[in-house]
Amino acid sequence: MKDFFKRKGWRICFAAYIFIYLPWFSTLEKVINSDYPGLHIINIPFDDMIPFCEYFIIPYVLWFLYVVAACIYMYFKADNKEFLQFALSLVIGMSLALTICMIYPNGLTLRPDYIPDNFCGKIINALYTIDTSTNVFPSIHVYNSLAVNFALLRCKALKGHIITKTLSSVLCVLICLATVFLKQHSVVDVIGAIILYIVLYIFIYVIDYSRFKKA
Repeated sequence: MKDFFKRKGWRICFAAYIFIYLPWFSTLEKVINSDYPGLHIINIPFDDMIPFCEYFIIPYVLWFLYVVAACIYMYFKADNKEFLQFALSLVIGMSLALTICMIYPNGLTLRPDYIPDNFCGKIINALYTIDTSTNVFPSIHVYNSLAVNFALLRCKALKGHIITKTLSSVLCVLICLATVFLKQHSVVDVIGAIILYIVLYIFIYVIDYSRFKKA
């Protein structure tokens, strides 16, 4: 057991990023609000065509469990390279997303005037109270979902686990859809997150840096 943690103990260091991310995000939420001068409203007419659906709060909330569960699984089951790539994709991606919000203050005017008075509606009201409609581009919800899903799809420990990979992919898609059906994000935020992930995927997963050492 001692050797086990000795081999994987360094991985826990990445968890310390939460103590950087949360204060950073909280500060942005307080500083860049709906009254912030020069705030860029980024929703587009297409967003108005997407109906509000309170039931999407279920996959939206499951995002938190999805990310945490994936982090725990990758900690114990992924090999060193897989875990490092996964951790870097989360840390770099979230950091870049917050940096973009600092450079390009952004927000939305999409939230509906009426929310159904049911169980899902009550959760949404609580969400709207906690999470503002600013600092939304690119969507961290979407970015992290993509980072988690593709890390799990690539993980050798899940080779042959078709059901698990399928469920992960389905949940990933539902979470991405939830961001726009709950009016938490614009399609612009979703596209921005997808582009950000593609760029980082190339740098983290595709490029073979070992050949530069040989050169």
